[in-house]
Amino acid sequence: MNIIRFMQNHKIVLGALTEDNKVFALPQQDFISLMKEAELKRTEILSIVNDCINDSLPLDVNIDELELVAPIQAPEVWAAGVTYEKSREARNYESTNGKLDSQTFYDKVYDAERPEIFLKSTSARLKGPNDEVYLRSDSNWQIPEPELGLVISSKGKIVGYTIGNDMSSRDIEGENPLYLPQAKIWKNSCTIGPTIRLAETVKDPYNLDITCRIYQEDKIVFEGIANTSQLKRKFDELVSFLIRDNEIFEGTVLLTGTCIVPPNEFTLKNKDRIEIEISDIGVLSNPVKQQVPYPAMFSKFID
Repeated sequence: MNIIRFMQNHKIVLGALTEDNKVFALPQQDFISLMKEAELKRTEILSIVNDCINDSLPLDVNIDELELVAPIQAPEVWAAGVTYEKSREARNYESTNGKLDSQTFYDKVYDAERPEIFLKSTSARLKGPNDEVYLRSDSNWQIPEPELGLVISSKGKIVGYTIGNDMSSRDIEGENPLYLPQAKIWKNSCTIGPTIRLAETVKDPYNLDITCRIYQEDKIVFEGIANTSQLKRKFDELVSFLIRDNEIFEGTVLLTGTCIVPPNEFTLKNKDRIEIEISDIGVLSNPVKQQVPYPAMFSKFID
């Protein structure tokens, strides 16, 4: 069972997408309302959804015809880094200009007990399916990072899974690890969707296929495939560090890191299109737009 949000008569509607691709409108206002109702009734979200759709008829519409928006307006999106071997290799390359000859701090993070976790986005900044992602105007090396996202409760319970695009500026991060916020956070740099797969319906979250395709002028210029089985850390482990001495809100999303990195010579361009597909969740598609250059009055501060 998947949860979606879509536009209908100029309003956002919460919906359920069944295994046979039938769409049902749900009475709840949003996914967070579903979470709170399940907690209040001490039951699973799936049980509440099933009760709702058993008493209603599916909409006379195909899922492909709907204008989908982000399945949850997550109050915050956090992200974990260097959780896959491929990610460690990429971070090492960009931080040493490809001249790695000794251990770096990324090796230490990969092997350490404590994972790297950082704040990626907030509700007001979050984008969804088919929304534009922007390129930073002061970066020349940018890529998407396809990631499995965990939708969690305020107590750290994983209630669902979604797809996340953690846009990254490799040159900025490579210059200095303290530049991580600017390498990760800017306007339209984080998208999630198109659905939330309820945790109760996922047989094995450590066996989900992840595919990333990048199109330039409708031609595939990059395609990478990975599986969550390649993740070094467990999801509960990542969540445990996120909630440690931290206040987490209902519906927070934690992105779990990437295992798909385009070739080092690759960078996104204006009008590219990014597709991230994860089995049982769907395809998150976003067009790429070049960010408007910073105002000329600030140009003297930037080489």
